[in-house]
Amino acid sequence: MGQASFHYGTDEAVKDAANDAAGLPLAVSIFADRPHIRDAMRDDAAAAGLKLGQLGDVAALLGGDAKPLGDVVLLDCPLVDAAMLASLLRLDIRAARTDAQLVVSTSVDALDDVFGCLDQSEAQILVDPSRADRVIALGNVLTRLPGARLRELSEEDRLTLLRLTQQVGHIAERLDRLSTPGVDADGGAFRFEAPRSQFNDAKEDASEMLVRAARPAMPDPRLVRRIIRQRQLRARFFDGELFGDPAWDMLLDLTAARVEHLRVSVTSLCIASGVPPTTALRWISQMTEAGLLERLEDEADRRRAFITLSDKAADAMARYFAQLGKEAANLV
Repeated sequence: MGQASFHYGTDEAVKDAANDAAGLPLAVSIFADRPHIRDAMRDDAAAAGLKLGQLGDVAALLGGDAKPLGDVVLLDCPLVDAAMLASLLRLDIRAARTDAQLVVSTSVDALDDVFGCLDQSEAQILVDPSRADRVIALGNVLTRLPGARLRELSEEDRLTLLRLTQQVGHIAERLDRLSTPGVDADGGAFRFEAPRSQFNDAKEDASEMLVRAARPAMPDPRLVRRIIRQRQLRARFFDGELFGDPAWDMLLDLTAARVEHLRVSVTSLCIASGVPPTTALRWISQMTEAGLLERLEDEADRRRAFITLSDKAADAMARYFAQLGKEAANLV
């Protein structure tokens, strides 16, 4: 990387657009080595009503901590090396401490490394993103911050965000009902049913009352893999978008991996989802927030992380396959 460089508010059009934003102006810092990507980020941030703070190459960001990050940081790092990974770890911690919102663009090849470094700040990771992907990411950022709204988010993009959130919510509710038979329909995701009075008086301590029914055995991973292959086979004859169900495809893949005692990288899970990586990452983020998935750190290398089913999601998948019984072998 070359000499670090900074540019503060050099584009009057960007400044005017930011100052015209409704509510409090939020400062954005933009760092990218590729000039055309940096310009696109600047234009998208301006359209979102953000005030331009720092604009420079990646060395300007990673060279030190003297300059404030601002409210939002857009970073493009398609390639990573050891120095970049160490800097990303520091940036992640710094952003978490200052409540800065990170949107990091990378490539498929670097995804696992970047994902492993960003576990404190709730950063959004985009893989070879389009302009629409970046606009949606900015929309997510601004929903977390008071005093701003995304001025140029199209109705289609708004509906995409809403649909994704609603779909994950519905999935969590369905798995909730599967994992906890008899749960109140109005209960939250994965809420346990009240225990019945079947214990001795001496054991009626509150900590011992939350006992759920034994979970059925997890399904045979060979069966789950067969179902996955059958689902993938459809793409040979039809447009894959006709059957798009990334959440279910990821749950199936993680179910098989759990029984096989395999660790699933974020890149592998994105591939299993059958949708573009950036879309898959949004699903993973939403499903993690819903309590369906969990991030699992690599004990041997803190820069790596994996994705696994939560215990409650595994419980729901076990009950699902138990209910299907022998009919599961005929599923497509």
